Amino acid sequence: MVLEARGRMMARVTFAHALRSEAARLRRSPLVWLHAVLATVLGGLAGAYFAFSAWDSLMGTDAFFQLLGAGAPLLAGISCGLAADAEQRAGEAANLLGVSSRRSALAAKIVALLGLGLAAAAWAAVLFCAALALAGRPMPELPALALAVLGIALGSACSYAVFLIVALKWGRNASIGLGALGFIAAMALLGGLANGLVTGTLSGALGVEAAALVPFAWPSRLATLPLEASIASAMGAAGQARALASAWITVALACVVLTAVVAAAVLACANRFEGRRGGE
Repeated sequence: MVLEARGRMMARVTFAHALRSEAARLRRSPLVWLHAVLATVLGGLAGAYFAFSAWDSLMGTDAFFQLLGAGAPLLAGISCGLAADAEQRAGEAANLLGVSSRRSALAAKIVALLGLGLAAAAWAAVLFCAALALAGRPMPELPALALAVLGIALGSACSYAVFLIVALKWGRNASIGLGALGFIAAMALLGGLANGLVTGTLSGALGVEAAALVPFAWPSRLATLPLEASIASAMGAAGQARALASAWITVALACVVLTAVVAAAVLACANRFEGRRGGE
């Protein structure tokens, strides 16, 4: 009878239950403060700079979202590394790997961390745009800004899934290291930091065929391409706007397909996955 009751309790560990548990634990996690502080500093300082500098504010907005997107893999690596480290200290990741449904637990953890990253990107964008608005500087259209923020989250989903597994298996330093490499790769594929701002060009479509196959590049490309399409359209460059929109579709389709494949692989192998034992 005891075993039967225990079986019923374990059967209740659904994705919804695991997600509620993650939300409750996140409220007490230092990860919330980490995301809030990083987003506030980045959005506030960048917004103040472009609000009063001589740079074109439209190109400045593009550069800011490129940086925000390129930094997404690094933030994912840090978040997954610290989250896995906390789980390890709490009992060798028993909350993730010792429950009745590892798939639900791992999926909930990934979604919770991704949601935290989305909230940070949205808050940084709000602060940046508010600074420009208060200074009366022009900005891309609101739908393009919203699409850019959502693009950062969509492009980051694959990284969160991979980095969490890496962190659970090999430790936080491996996850953070991969995130740092992702940041470098994303910036390199864009031609360098603020390449479009310095050259005065809409650089989001630069090498898009290669970038579409590199998961680290997805957040920055899915952030910058809708903004650049909006900027080109406002400038009357309809042909360039269509080309940028087409590039966005190319990256988005590659992102959705490959993310679905990675997510399916992670969930399929979840019940056979074994994390670390002992220290890092």
